[in-house]
Amino acid sequence: MNEDTLNMEIRKFLKKVGVTAQREIEHSIYKAIETGSLSGNESLDVSMTLELTSLALNHKIEGTIKLE
Repeated sequence: MNEDTLNMEIRKFLKKVGVTAQREIEHSIYKAIETGSLSGNESLDVSMTLELTSLALNHKIEGTIKLE
């Protein structure tokens, strides 16, 4: 195993996850504000699950997104 390759591949995957997740979260929040289901000053519970099925990894990450 090449540790540099592993590190680079993990970083590329995490960058893709981060960019995609941010875009999807922002889109959902803006749409909810437009439709009136959010007022824009809430705190939203959020979670993401990291799954690597071939290694039986399943890790849940939880947090909060504050809109103000």
